[in-house]
Amino acid sequence: MLTVETRHAIHPEHARAMDTETLRRHFLTEGMFADGEIRLVYTHYDRFTVGAAVPKGKPLVLDKVAETRTETFLERREMGIVNIGGPGRVEAAGQGWDMAYGDVLYLGMGAGPVTFSGQGRFYITSCPAHRELPCRLITVAEAKELRLGAAETSNKRIIRQFIHPLVMESCQLVLGYTSLEEGSVWNTIPSHVHDRRMEAYLYHGMAPESRVLHLMGEPQETRHVFVANEQAVISPSWSIHSGAGIGAYTFIWAMAGDNVDYTDMDFIQPEDLR
Repeated sequence: MLTVETRHAIHPEHARAMDTETLRRHFLTEGMFADGEIRLVYTHYDRFTVGAAVPKGKPLVLDKVAETRTETFLERREMGIVNIGGPGRVEAAGQGWDMAYGDVLYLGMGAGPVTFSGQGRFYITSCPAHRELPCRLITVAEAKELRLGAAETSNKRIIRQFIHPLVMESCQLVLGYTSLEEGSVWNTIPSHVHDRRMEAYLYHGMAPESRVLHLMGEPQETRHVFVANEQAVISPSWSIHSGAGIGAYTFIWAMAGDNVDYTDMDFIQPEDLR
């Protein structure tokens, strides 16, 4: 079963006037991980798409998506898949990959239908591509690892880069994830924007009762959204993105836009936020 929801782009002046329910409706994705289903959210931010496939032991096939008006979803797109569940398998382009927890699979443009199977919980990200590139499985051990922050500022964290110029080549998709170390709660400090790229965040690895306070909005007009496990936030290029969580959590960041330069960001120091 395939379900697709469309999200239109929001101007920052519109976002300033939104109440809580309206902010959540436009920027938060809920209920993507459903047993036996593929659920996608097709956005008008760089045509970026997020979603999930949960085969629950019965194979699921992602093929044609009406919103793209192409014969197959990946005809003019690339895809990054992260397994946040049990052992799973993905097949595409005449190949197959077994994926453990935390592994990331890149599928290049033209890979054709994608089959998900096993006990995986597959997080899907996709954006337009301009040329075919090789499909590749990147295991956790193959990721580029960075350790940033400090216990004193409650933001000691491990960043793992997977679909990234230091690891592999893509058209415009960049993807990795950040895990907070014990006792730290803040991610992405100081806050930043990158006018040349949009971004999406999936929070997972959280207890059912835990929440992350995700900060968004223009630097001088900040807003917030409380996010639960396996929910994602769509972050426009004009919005900051920082957060603080209750208990352990990991967030998967994925972005698309004019470049693949991970360091291309404009920092806003805490004293300049409003």
